[in-house]
Amino acid sequence: MSLAGKKIVITGAAGGLGAGVAKVAFDQGAEPVLLDVVDNFTSELGQAYSVDLLDAAAVQAVFDDIGDFDVLANIAGGFDMGPTVDATADEFWQRMFDINVTTLRRVLKAAVPILVSRGRGSIINVGALGALQGSADMSAYQASKATVMRLTESLSEEVKGAGVNVNAVLPSVIDTSGNRAAMPDADFATWVTPTDLGEVICFLGSDAARAVHGALVPVKGLC
Repeated sequence: MSLAGKKIVITGAAGGLGAGVAKVAFDQGAEPVLLDVVDNFTSELGQAYSVDLLDAAAVQAVFDDIGDFDVLANIAGGFDMGPTVDATADEFWQRMFDINVTTLRRVLKAAVPILVSRGRGSIINVGALGALQGSADMSAYQASKATVMRLTESLSEEVKGAGVNVNAVLPSVIDTSGNRAAMPDADFATWVTPTDLGEVICFLGSDAARAVHGALVPVKGLC
């Protein structure tokens, strides 16, 4: 199982998980193409683009420049606990859906036609294990990630006949510097490392996963 010789586009590539996925893919022999909103984004692992994924025209221009590719790993997204359902402001709700759903939709609109036209490819999205059911004070985040999961299943049904695999990983808590800072008393050893999650994502992008369509794969570590 490997991504040797494949071009993989990774969104959110400057973050802890995105960088981890990029390193795993690079070590497997892939050619990473890295996208992030960070200004003047560069990486020693591959070609990098600074792009706002909420800007449909900018996203389309980037994919026009990238051209043909094999794998798309949609890592861009974000988390915020939020208040109770009745106290959730429209702005907060919209922000969660913008960063987790709208960014994904913008990328898929530009990327899916490329993979369908070539008759082969893989898309891996990031849902959330916690979005399998609701929890207090997390309604906006969990609703947005649940939307990602249903979107994954719907898209899979639409393109699997064209040779395109669409799946999602459902991580628990990911071991990033941001999560460590937010939860300093947690047992980090039980969390999922970016490298371990990257291995699962890269498997789903490999030829070994050709028969896997519409799967929501839990990756929970020891949580």
